Amino acid sequence: MTLGLFGEEDEDRSTRNTGRLGGLLRSLMAGIPWSESAEEEELLELPVPRGAAVLIHNANGRSNIVGEERENIEIRAHKSSRAESKAAAQSMIDEMKLHNRWSGDHLELDVDIPKKWNRHGRVNLSIRIPTDMRVEVTSANGRMCLEGIRGTVRARSSNGSVSVRDVIGDVQVITANAKVRCSNTCGRLVARSSNGKIELGDHCGSVDASTSNGMIRAALKEISREGVRLATSNGRIILELPEEANGDVDIRVENGVIRNSRELSGENVASGGHVRGRLGRGGPPIKLRTSNGTVSVR
Repeated sequence: MTLGLFGEEDEDRSTRNTGRLGGLLRSLMAGIPWSESAEEEELLELPVPRGAAVLIHNANGRSNIVGEERENIEIRAHKSSRAESKAAAQSMIDEMKLHNRWSGDHLELDVDIPKKWNRHGRVNLSIRIPTDMRVEVTSANGRMCLEGIRGTVRARSSNGSVSVRDVIGDVQVITANAKVRCSNTCGRLVARSSNGKIELGDHCGSVDASTSNGMIRAALKEISREGVRLATSNGRIILELPEEANGDVDIRVENGVIRNSRELSGENVASGGHVRGRLGRGGPPIKLRTSNGTVSVR
């Protein structure tokens, strides 16, 4: 009987200690930055501007822009926040704003997220537009994806990859520390990255791509008269040309190897890290440059 009483007292004492420990942990966790979260989704529908152009700025968050057969612009903004408490996280959600304003003949969308050291906010955008619109999107920290557009596309990101696919129109992509990937595009394509690889697939038109540290791979279905220019400081270059291709080839490598599987004619120079010659009937310039890496032409 006595043993039973001691057992019950020990169990009660253990329960009290566990409760005190849980309370202590909760008190210690209270107020820690980013310990609580909140989410909310906002839907917005806007008319198409007269100039059929939209400018989007989303500093922190993904931006997906899709062109489709429609007569208006649909914007879904998924807001998320982390803060020191549930109330603070929800308060930050309430302070996040999606501003839209008409400037001349185009629409400007701007995501406003309050900056506080102990709180973190993010807005992911999903935007559906008519296919024939012109699009310009910028981001500091967030991936971007654009597809199904039949107009000019411009994308600029500091720390976030950019993907462009199924676009007919001139494309300009600039990133600082991220990858660029374009596929099934047609027009004048310009791609820049400081620290990231560039991948271009099934492109018709001219290409001007360069990166400081990263590989460049380009597969072309057709070359326009402006030709092809690929350059990297530290990385490989792989160029896949259509079977019937014409151009004036000029390849230079400082520390690396040149592998050319295409027959060149005319002023064919092959010495050290330099290959030059005419491909087919010649014409559009095909210039490939790397300081440290291999260049392959297929």
